[in-house]
Formats: sequence, C-alpha cells, structure tokens
Amino acid sequence: MEKNDKDPNLHHDDDHNNDKSKEEEKGDTVSDDVDVDKKENVDVSNAETDHVDPGDNAEKVNSPLGQEEAPPEIPQTIESLSEELDQLLTSLSLHKEEHKDNNTEEEKGEDGNYFQIPQFVGKFLDLFEDKLSKHDTVDPKTTWYQDPEEVSSLLEAVDRVSKLMELLLNTKSCLDHHESLINHAGSIQQRAMAFLEDEFRVLLEESVIKEPAVVTEDQQDHHNDSQDQDNVNNVPEGDDEKIEYPGYSEEMVVLLRKIVEKMKGAGYGCECKEAYLVGRRNILMRTLKQDCEFEKVSIDEVQKMSWGELEREIPIWNKTVKDSSSLFFPGELKLAEKIFPGDEGSLFNIVTHGLAIQFLGFAEAVAMTKRSTEKLFKILDIYETLRDGFPAIEELFTEELRSELRSEVTSARSRLGETAINIFSDLENSIKSDSSKTPVPGGAVHPLTRYTMNYLKYSCEYKDTLEQVFKSHSKMEEEESTERAFANQLMRIMDLLDGNMEAKSKLYKDIPLSCIFMMNNGRYIVQKIKGSAEIYEVMGDTWCRKRSSELRTYHKNYQRETWGKLLGFLGHEGLMHNNKIVKPNLKERFKSFNATFDEIHKTQTTWVVNDEQLQSELRVSITAVMIPAYRAFMARFGQYLDPGRQTEKYVKYQPEDIEDLIDQLFEGNTSSSSTATAKRRT
Repeated sequence: MEKNDKDPNLHHDDDHNNDKSKEEEKGDTVSDDVDVDKKENVDVSNAETDHVDPGDNAEKVNSPLGQEEAPPEIPQTIESLSEELDQLLTSLSLHKEEHKDNNTEEEKGEDGNYFQIPQFVGKFLDLFEDKLSKHDTVDPKTTWYQDPEEVSSLLEAVDRVSKLMELLLNTKSCLDHHESLINHAGSIQQRAMAFLEDEFRVLLEESVIKEPAVVTEDQQDHHNDSQDQDNVNNVPEGDDEKIEYPGYSEEMVVLLRKIVEKMKGAGYGCECKEAYLVGRRNILMRTLKQDCEFEKVSIDEVQKMSWGELEREIPIWNKTVKDSSSLFFPGELKLAEKIFPGDEGSLFNIVTHGLAIQFLGFAEAVAMTKRSTEKLFKILDIYETLRDGFPAIEELFTEELRSELRSEVTSARSRLGETAINIFSDLENSIKSDSSKTPVPGGAVHPLTRYTMNYLKYSCEYKDTLEQVFKSHSKMEEEESTERAFANQLMRIMDLLDGNMEAKSKLYKDIPLSCIFMMNNGRYIVQKIKGSAEIYEVMGDTWCRKRSSELRTYHKNYQRETWGKLLGFLGHEGLMHNNKIVKPNLKERFKSFNATFDEIHKTQTTWVVNDEQLQSELRVSITAVMIPAYRAFMARFGQYLDPGRQTEKYVKYQPEDIEDLIDQLFEGNTSSSSTATAKRRT
C-alpha cells in the first residue's frame, strides 16, 4: 500500500514490471482498449503502456474485456482539457524544481521514478491542431480576431503549448522518455507560430481603420489636451473625422501586442520582429507616397534631374520631412512602444533610420547640383526644413544614431549654406559681367534691374535664414563676417547695380533720355524696396531717402535739357526794337517753337515711363512750366499777328492743345507721326 502514497504521475519500476506481466496475461484484450502507441504524445519507457490518468477511465482498462460496459464518453474540448493541462504543467514545473540541482540520475531517484505524461495531453494537442487547421483554411484567414472568445481560446492554447514545450525540453526525464510527444508538440508549436506570424503580418498591413491623415496643429493641440498621450489612435469627433497616424484601433494594437507576447514566449520573437519591420516599412513608404507623393530617389538620380524636375521634387521633400517630423516618425515610435514595449527603440530605428538618411542624401544631392541663381530659394527651403524640422526627428532615435544624424544634418546644412552664398556671389558676378552695349528702347527699366530687384525681394523673404547662412557658412575674412553679413552683401549688390545702370545710361546719345532711363530704373528700385518690408528693413530709410533725392536730380536735369530750350522761344529778347514788335522775328519765333515742340512730342511719345506715378509727376511738372509761359507769351504777342491766315499759319497750338499733347508723352507710342496732333478745344 506504500506505493499508493506516491505521486500518481510517478511510475515505479516494480509497478512497471508487474504491469508488464499483467499485460502479457491480458494480451490483446488490454491493448485494444488502451492503444498507447497510436498517440504520438504518449511515450513508452521499458514497457508497452504508460500510466493512465485516473481521468482517462483507468478502471475500465483494468477490467476484463466484456465484464463491464463502458460509460458514455463526454466530448472533450480545448477548454475542458485546459484546466487539466494547467494542473499537469504545474506538477511538471514543481517536479523540475525539486530535481534542478541534480544532473545525472536524480530524476529517476533510488527506485527509478520518472514523470509520466497523461493521455489527454495528446488529445489537447490534436484539438489545438484542428483549431489551427480551421483558421488556416478560412479565406480571408483573419476572421478569428473578430471573436474575443476565440482570440482568448487560441492565444491561451498557444501559451499552454509553449509552456509544455519549455518544460518538456528542460526536464531530463521527459527528454529521455517522451521524445515522440516532444516531436509532436514541437511540430504543432511551429505550425502555431507560422500561423501567428502570418496573421500578425496580415493584421499589421490590413487592419488600419482608414488611411491616416495629417492633422493640423489646431487639431493636434485639441487632441493632446483631450486624450492620453499614450493612445496610439484617436478618432476626433466631427464630420471631417481624421485618423491620427498610424491608424490602428486600440483593440487591434492590444491584439498585435498579445501575438508578440505569445511568439516571444515561444522563442519566436525574432520572426515576429522581422514581420513587423517589413510590414511597417512598407506601410510607412505607402503612406508617404499617398499623403506626400514622396518616392525614394538616389543621389545619382537627383543629380541627373533637370531643374524643372527638381523644382517639383523639392516641395514634396519638404512636406515629407515636416510631416515625418511632426506625425509619421512619432507615430511609428508610439506604435512600437505599444506593440513591443522595451524593444521599441531598436525597432523604430530600423523602420525609420534608412529613410531619415535618405532625406539627408537628397538635401546634399541638391546642394551638389550645378549652381544657378534660380535655385537659391528652393535650396533655402531645404535648409530651413533641416534646421526647423530635423531636430524633432533626431530626438526620437537612440543616442548613437542621434549623434550620427546630427553629424549628417550638419554636413548637409553646411553644403546648402555654402551653395547659397556662392549663388549670391554668382549674382554679383552676373551684374559685373553684364556689359551689353545695346540700350533699352525708350529708356525703360533694364531687364537686369527687374531681375536683380525681384531676386533680392524674394531673397529678403528669407532674410533671417540668409543672415544665419552668411554668419555660419561664409568663408569671408573675419572682419567682414559680422552680424549683418547678408545686409552688407545686399548693399554691395545694390552698389554694383547702380554702377551698372549709370554706365548703361551713357549709351543714350540723348541726355534727356538717359535721365529718363535713370529715373525709370531708380524709381523701380525704390518702389520694390518700399513694397517689401523685409528688404526695406535691410536697406533702411536713409538709403531710400538718398535714392529719392538722386531721382529728383535726374528729373531736374531732364526738364532743363528738354523743356528749357523750348522755354527759350517764349522769351521777349529780340522781339522788340525801339519799343515796337519786330513781326518777322515774332513769326520766326512761333515757327521755331512749333517745330521744336513737334520734335519733342514726336520723340518723347516713344519714350517709356511705366510707373504711373512717375509718369504723372513728369507730365504735371512739364505742364506747370510750359503752360503758364506759353499762355503769357500768347497773351502778349499773339495780338500782333494779323487775324485769319496769318494767325492760323503761325499760332499752331492753343495752351489747351499743348496741355493735351504733353499728356501723350512717355507712352511708348512708336507710331511715326511727323507732327503733334491734338484735338482742339472749343
């Protein structure tokens, strides 16, 4: 009776030999009832049968065949067998703990006891395999996760199989006596892991609620105020619902994490991580393409692009980096934290690091393309994105990679900064080298002036950035590298432009036209500066007042050179002798005035003054000088001409006609009328 006090799961050698004798007597009668070898999960050691658990109708097995009718079998399920398996796992674990300090014959003991595995374990494994088969054959496969009870049942079964395998493989007596069971359980475990890996990959790829969208800063602030920061997903209320990246429901995140836990517990963590990395990289690149139109391009591809192609690519790059900084990369880190707590850093690094390096490669590639002035603003856009957007990306990475990224960003910014400075130098050189000898028709604004001023106006929209670029990346001498490095550069360009326009004004043989040319260009420059707060801040009020003063000087010179000569015909000198009017001289005076005025009108209607204010100022000033003088001349001397033919012959214009004709000047009219015409006022 002593053996009845032993653990029912321990089988003694003497009992084993007795059982063998009994089995030989019973022959096929017993073996038909308990065919142990048909179950891979029950191992045989020095006997043809294993111990039969009391729950497996042991009483019936020991009875002679036909003496007693077996009771009806109760259907067994995974759930019904789970409690028994849990008890067995506990017993096996305790047995292992009791003998963990011995390394040889400890598990057999003095009388050869060893741990016996009940028959129901094989049944549990078979039922679990059936469950896996059922889900494996469903199309689409991922439907089991929609039933919480099925999720719980399947994952708990996976957990039990994993624990069973761990204990079997780490218990010497089990290794010695249950090889067949270990192989069977191991095969099912591998199948379960393959199933979970596939399901994990599919769930990761296909269970996004809907395409994530970039949320505005206001929406993000509202989200941050109203939701726990640990939430990976949030669906804001309202008609325009947007899913915050990466767009999984909280329930799906929990399920994915549970799958990870079960696979890691079974020693399949690496396979799960690999599935995650491949899936998330694909999803991230797909999202960037859909949301930002971004696609990877190599440095060689960038350098082969035309500038037109690059102009389209750079805004896409800027948006992608900014959105990655504020949304996509933080979303990836949050997701990794949720699904792989403790491993999130390494996983996030692998998913995003290559992409971050690619961002920087694009920036450097643009900086290395052939320089041209039109590239400046796009280059500055990239520079600002690296300066303002990349620090947030850097902070997401581990310290080692963070240092690497900072070094790469510094290198890229340095290249971009030097390129921007060189482009400005190229602008200086283009002004110096513009020595064209063909004057602009009509004294209009020179194309070089238009180009330079528009270029500087847009440059000054990046004033703070350019100041930083010149201060940080300029290779000028120490004394020149001041806080106002960009402002000083801008002043040099303006001085060069002034000198160039002064030289070009001398190409006009007509001095009044050269004055018009300088007024046109000077006014254009001043108006551009006054119209831009950024460039006005750089140039300053003193510079603008000085330039306006120069314009008034050109105006006076023009008026003197053109209308001063005409006013000479309206003087009194030479028209009187002995207090009498000398009519021939008076007639000649009218003829000369008419001819000179006609020539001025004919010429200066072809001249161009596009600035309406300047055009009006010129006409008003001419009218203010000419009309009073002509009116006074007519009042005093017109009466001395005989009425009729003589008056019509010599008095060609009334003062009102002169005024109308002055209003036709500077319109760039190229019609070749030989004489001035004006509608006479009645």
